Amino acid sequence: MAYLKWDQLTLVDHPLVVHKLTIMRDQKTGPKEFRELLRELTLLLAYEATYNLKINTTVIETPIGKTEGGLINDKDVVIAPILRAGLGMFDGVLTLLPNASVGYIGLYRDHTTHMPVEYYAKMPELKDKDIFLLDPMLATGNSAIKGIEMLLKYGAQQDRIYFLSLLAAPEGIDTLLSKFPEIKVYTASVDEKLNDNDYIVPGLGDAGDRLYRTK
Repeated sequence: MAYLKWDQLTLVDHPLVVHKLTIMRDQKTGPKEFRELLRELTLLLAYEATYNLKINTTVIETPIGKTEGGLINDKDVVIAPILRAGLGMFDGVLTLLPNASVGYIGLYRDHTTHMPVEYYAKMPELKDKDIFLLDPMLATGNSAIKGIEMLLKYGAQQDRIYFLSLLAAPEGIDTLLSKFPEIKVYTASVDEKLNDNDYIVPGLGDAGDRLYRTK
């Protein structure tokens, strides 16, 4: 299968990311450690994803003298987790950007069609904001697309949306970027493929179930 040129994809493969992701994949890793690792990995992904945020020049006084520095206005940032698994990533981004606004996107997967179904949306002002859309798994790409469509409906700009995921399947990346070529995607791993049930292989199972011990 031929894939698009993924210019908008950033693979964050720092040794710490590889180490923590390996532990998360292990089926013996329990919910407490899984949640902690997801938060830590999100911090590392968000560190990379915030690289292009605007820096406002300012002059400050150090104990020795004046100097020019730069500040990010994190009030111009919105964090939007896709419920429910995206909630496990939310705190990691908010730690770095504590004044960010938060929007919530509620989607569930129809087990027959495998398509996302919207059940909830609560958004702050999105116009002229940098938006971090969070979902641990980019599998088919359909949930990401649905989430982006909801953000755009509420006034977001495509080129200011950053999609953060732990794992991505090639099929999902291709589907997402063919629909929204200006979206910036950050992931810790591009896995092999999707299986017949549209789960990522080798993946780590269902992130929501592993976070909250559900089936």
